[in-house]
Amino acid sequence: MKEITLGKSKITTCQNAFGALPIQRVSDVEAVKILHRAYEGGMRFFDTARDYTDSEHKVGLAFSHMRDKVFIASKTIAKTPEKFWEDLETSLSMLKTDYLDLYQLHCVDKCYREDDDLYQCLLEAKRQGKIRHIGITAHKLGVAEEIAESGLYEVLQYPFSYLSSDREIELVKTCEKNDVGFLAMKGLAGGLITNSKAAMAFMTDYNVLPIWGVQRMSELEEWLSYMEDTPTMDEEITEFIEEERKALDGEFCRGCGYCMPCPMGIQINQCARIHLMIRRAPAEGWLGEYWQKEMENTKNCTGCGQCIEKCPYSLPVPDLLKENYEDYIDVLKGAAK
Repeated sequence: MKEITLGKSKITTCQNAFGALPIQRVSDVEAVKILHRAYEGGMRFFDTARDYTDSEHKVGLAFSHMRDKVFIASKTIAKTPEKFWEDLETSLSMLKTDYLDLYQLHCVDKCYREDDDLYQCLLEAKRQGKIRHIGITAHKLGVAEEIAESGLYEVLQYPFSYLSSDREIELVKTCEKNDVGFLAMKGLAGGLITNSKAAMAFMTDYNVLPIWGVQRMSELEEWLSYMEDTPTMDEEITEFIEEERKALDGEFCRGCGYCMPCPMGIQINQCARIHLMIRRAPAEGWLGEYWQKEMENTKNCTGCGQCIEKCPYSLPVPDLLKENYEDYIDVLKGAAK
């Protein structure tokens, strides 16, 4: 397994990191088992966030007795200094530690600079020893490009997968040129990518640390299997990825959920891409009674535009909901024949 150094932070770890967002959906006991198995299997970098409900608590349960053996990263969505310090202290308490290896401003809509209070908070927390390195996460490409060029952050976290555009690949290269570590989130494009071998092989071509979200032991074992037998971009995988890119060309919802909540109760992050899910995952579940009701609810969309404003990819969400509903009804009619 290739090792990655996260830019000027000098954090060095194997090119396989653990995303702790999904473990908020399992019990404390199961989460600790999964986290310990990840460590036993060679993973050393664990990414969580204050916004991931009890994820930090579970990571703390797993690693507080072996804190110096792992790298722990967390995040805050704070917009004020008061909230920043509150979140940081809560994170440290939940994680049962007195420092974080990396602390990140979470899902920002701009590049916070020296004259911004939040950036100064990062620097002060670093001076106090509560965080060792500073980072930032973004979903908007223009914002990420500004961050990569700013020289202000040690690490940038941004969505990256084999469905990424040429411009996004150039962002990775800009980070490398400027000695900014690159954390690749959403390596499976929010569930649209189902070939983990191809997803891993793609990452090995770049100087990035992919964070794989793990909820089940079976998922973890799949990623751990690549620690020794790491896939590479051979001819077969290259051809497969090229076909995938053709199939998913154009505007599509990544399922990130930043458009939520919808005032009409619509599950936008699934309903706006259900045409892909019923073709790329076992269709039976998506065609059942539950999702039929959810898709019917999309007809209540008022076109208020809140989702468009919040979408990191500036997608025309109401249009996508309508297109997905029409396709869904056609598929249901076909299944009923």
